[in-house]
Amino acid sequence: MSNYKQAILVNMSLKMTKGKIAAQVAHASLDAALNAINKKAFKEWRRSGQGKIVLKCPDTETMLKLHRQAKSRKMITSMITDAGITQVPPGSKTALAIGPETEEKLVKLISEFKLL
Repeated sequence: MSNYKQAILVNMSLKMTKGKIAAQVAHASLDAALNAINKKAFKEWRRSGQGKIVLKCPDTETMLKLHRQAKSRKMITSMITDAGITQVPPGSKTALAIGPETEEKLVKLISEFKLL
């Protein structure tokens, strides 16, 4: 049986505080999980402890490219666009969740990114 995980990438170019990053990661994780709730991947991920990995993404352009790649591979995703009420301009892409997905498929997409 495959091990399912979720990867959440944070847009480091926005210079968000730790609290803001935590909130954006939570938004992305929950939204992606809700998008997956009726799929086998969600059930397996939940059964295996809801593993997550949080990574640094250098900028918006890289995040958008990664989002397109994940979607083209039929992966569950959630791109968070901030309302701009606190620290970042309205419309900023703050975080991207990919998965739940098998670790094998995730690694092919995210191996170049560093842990947050």
